[in-house]
Amino acid sequence: MVDVHALAATLDEAAREVKAIPKLTERTPFDVPAAYAVQRVGVERRRRRGERLAGVKMGFTSRAKMLQMGVDDLIWGLLTDGMLAESSVDVSRLIHPRVEPEIAYLIGREVRSPAEVETAVAGVAVGFEVLDSRYRDFDFTLPDVIADNASAARFGFGSWHAPRDLSNVGLLMEIDGRPVQAGSSAAILGDPARSLRAAARLALGAGMTLEPGWIVLAGAATAAVPLPKDAHVRVTGAGLGSVEVTT
Repeated sequence: MVDVHALAATLDEAAREVKAIPKLTERTPFDVPAAYAVQRVGVERRRRRGERLAGVKMGFTSRAKMLQMGVDDLIWGLLTDGMLAESSVDVSRLIHPRVEPEIAYLIGREVRSPAEVETAVAGVAVGFEVLDSRYRDFDFTLPDVIADNASAARFGFGSWHAPRDLSNVGLLMEIDGRPVQAGSSAAILGDPARSLRAAARLALGAGMTLEPGWIVLAGAATAAVPLPKDAHVRVTGAGLGSVEVTT
């Protein structure tokens, strides 16, 4: 039987000690349901330290990534207020951080079914996510990355705008004024609204509801790039303004 508490403690300690570890499945094989159990225990450890749930992040939101990992559905992780980066990210507290542009949704009321999630959106914004796998060399299997809270580390977002069609929003990410990634929100399952609906479906399937004030990060619009020290990152979304963060 898999000791989900021991596995969660191993990942939590790796994050707190800023120490990369071998993937867990090398010594303890486990499946996807067990991986999500590890994830929930890991997030609960953060909550016991005073952090509050702040939302959901989606992963594997491109068909290419699904094929690469041999899956036919998205994965998801949980966000806490301790992950929110309002103006800066201390990369010395991260193992090998990478940053990617995101579309963010603000939930305005409790979501009781995937069919009602779009009408529950109170705002949309351009955002970013900082990924930081706790595994050595970013090397993991599907259960490993799910257990590791889908590589969640930090996130941020710009000003909120009224809900609108986000199926083809141009996104540009710059580091120190130099463009490093450009793409469209269409790369997120063809329309990030599909990812939003999946967030509601997966959360409800796990016995959770999307709560008022929570953020849903719909997934990456481009590949992630390494996030260096002493850098200035700006992500701009057409019609959505921009968000900036320093390291």
